[in-house]
Amino acid sequence: MLAYILRRLALIPLTLLGIIAINFAIVQIAPGGPVEQLLAQLKNTAVSATARVGGGESVEAGRGSVGQQGATGPGAYRGAQGLDPAFIAELNRQFGFDQPAYLRFGRMIGDYLTFDLGRSYFRDRDVLDLVLDKLPVSISLGVWSTLLIYVISIPLGIAKAVHDGSRFDVLSSTAVIVGYAIPAFLFAILLIIVFAGGRYLNWFPLRGLTSDNWADLSGPARILDYFWHLTLPVTAMVIGGFASLTMLTKNSFLDEINKQYVITARAKGLSEGRVLYGHVFRNAMLLVIAGFPATLVGMLFAGSLLIEVIFSLDGLGLLGFEAVIKRDYPVMFGTLYVFSLIGLLLNLVSDLTYQLVDPRIDFATREG
Repeated sequence: MLAYILRRLALIPLTLLGIIAINFAIVQIAPGGPVEQLLAQLKNTAVSATARVGGGESVEAGRGSVGQQGATGPGAYRGAQGLDPAFIAELNRQFGFDQPAYLRFGRMIGDYLTFDLGRSYFRDRDVLDLVLDKLPVSISLGVWSTLLIYVISIPLGIAKAVHDGSRFDVLSSTAVIVGYAIPAFLFAILLIIVFAGGRYLNWFPLRGLTSDNWADLSGPARILDYFWHLTLPVTAMVIGGFASLTMLTKNSFLDEINKQYVITARAKGLSEGRVLYGHVFRNAMLLVIAGFPATLVGMLFAGSLLIEVIFSLDGLGLLGFEAVIKRDYPVMFGTLYVFSLIGLLLNLVSDLTYQLVDPRIDFATREG
């Protein structure tokens, strides 16, 4: 077991290097960059990341385009004739783009070995500080949503498998179909309208992770305030995410229930509870456990993006999205580095959990 853990830990740096190298190569051929983004801001033609999501358009962008179309003659003012090439060259030097790509990549990898993730181009802060500031929001959304999804989906999936074809199975499938069909952000909007919009009920807060007076509250009051703010976003994510795990659990148990060893155990007189939890459970749960890292990472970063925007929660999902839109490369690669590291460590934890569920699995005998 220890040898297997050491081998997996040794592979993590190589995996991270491959992930970052591939994404670095893609970025080099992608159109646009931080210099172009800054020039767009100087020309008043930039649009914010959230405005792009909402379909908004900058008024200044329209004015800038009109001004540029009408100011192409020799008598036009200096600002309409474009920026000074020397100024653009200085911007490239400040961003480090005056050096070859292989030198920039080598320097970035060297910094990452010491966990120096660089400095944001547009926020003027260290990337590591930004990640640590945003991490509590994403951890809160991801961990609580994932735990609730597993707590709800696994018992429900087992019950659907045991009572397959019954009235309970049919009725619960309706909730599963709704969870499949409607994305989490639509549930979030519905919850806001009903419980936080003031039109019907005003039970829950709409913005932030804590109240403004959180520092003045007592310990128990802080905990209640924290979960009070998390209720709506976590509920929206759970409703939008429990369906797939429920069906995975049901199908895993159905596949095991119909196997020969289950029929033999029943023939020997074992009770249904003994058969289900003594034999079927550990075999069927292996597939469910295998999906835990992907579920948690998806909840932490990808699944929470729109939820963070809707509920004004400034987390890692929104940070990474804005970095991609603005071409803020240090934040892009810094968050990618952190996301990948967390995902690889969770995969290792998932493998070790296999042995807790089924002690027959011996990782010490695995090769490679």
